[in-house]
Amino acid sequence: MVSLPEELQAREAAARARVEELHSEAAELAVRLEEAREDLLRLEITRETVAKVLAELSAADSETEPDGPTERVPDPEGASTPHGVGVMMVPPWRQGLVTEVLPDVYRDIVADAPGPLQAKQIVPRIGLPTTTGKIEGTRGQLKRLVERGWLDEDAPGQFTLARHGPGREGANSR
Repeated sequence: MVSLPEELQAREAAARARVEELHSEAAELAVRLEEAREDLLRLEITRETVAKVLAELSAADSETEPDGPTERVPDPEGASTPHGVGVMMVPPWRQGLVTEVLPDVYRDIVADAPGPLQAKQIVPRIGLPTTTGKIEGTRGQLKRLVERGWLDEDAPGQFTLARHGPGREGANSR
């Protein structure tokens, strides 16, 4: 049979161990909290810097373009930025525009779409693993290229280079 003082000592030791365990968890949480605060601070500084740069670019554009106001896209912070400056990675196709204006990954996709190809066929051609995620991501990029006039989707899931010419404006099926 265990005496009362021994039982109290055992319970005290268990409580002390639990306090030390919780103290260790609290210290770990404090470290994680500080890392999260640092991440938040970096993101806030980045957002403010980008807003400042865009405002400066907007001011420079308005000084160099006397044609009138540029189309603006609202910013979640209440400011506005010129449409296409840091906002649109894939510009709408227009006469005289070359694929060099596209980001590298989109340029690779356009270069590898000579005939009707599906997303699952394009993924390995641009050097990505043929996982479902990469195929779906590429499909989204292909759809964006169709929306912007760089590619055509004549049959569902079949992407080809857009055939531009007289009467071909809006020729994309989707």
